[in-house]
Amino acid sequence: MHGSALSGWLLVAVCAATGAYCVLRLRSRCERARSAAGGEAVMGFGMAAMAVPAAFATPPPWLPGVYAAVFAAVALRAGWLVRAHGRGAGGHHHLHHAVGALAMVYMALAMTGSGGHAHEGHTGPAGGIPLLTGVLVVYYVGYVLTTGVRLVPAAGPARDGAAAGAPGWGARPELALACRLSMGMAMLAMLLAL
Repeated sequence: MHGSALSGWLLVAVCAATGAYCVLRLRSRCERARSAAGGEAVMGFGMAAMAVPAAFATPPPWLPGVYAAVFAAVALRAGWLVRAHGRGAGGHHHLHHAVGALAMVYMALAMTGSGGHAHEGHTGPAGGIPLLTGVLVVYYVGYVLTTGVRLVPAAGPARDGAAAGAPGWGARPELALACRLSMGMAMLAMLLAL
């Protein structure tokens, strides 16, 4: 990834923290929540690994191929889950997860195609960004905006999160949504840094 070392390390921190939180969500009692948390943990840690600044450690030439293979497997699994869950909320989430995994495959392949410098000489019309990168950027801008809006609290009486019967911090849906929002913003930053 291009960009400053500071922005790279910030992406590593955000993605690793998100992956760690998703590992904690694996303790959920709900099978669907566990399945989503596992896939999101892989995405978070994989994104953290891909965001490590090249100035810190020069990746071996085979590493982008490993990234591409891992994320292709994640995309296949998410595609299988889309088929299993149909058009419900679970299916839409798995479809988003498949898009994210395929975006990671795309970024890994861009790294291999240019010796770690994505898209040198592979610009779109009139020297702009490649078409697929542009489509993914538009998708993730929309995803980040709609997810952010869903996090805005609805008007109503304030609730005490520490009240009896409230879910633990690892099982709170708004934290899972914030986790997805942070991964969406990190993906957007990584696409813009290509």
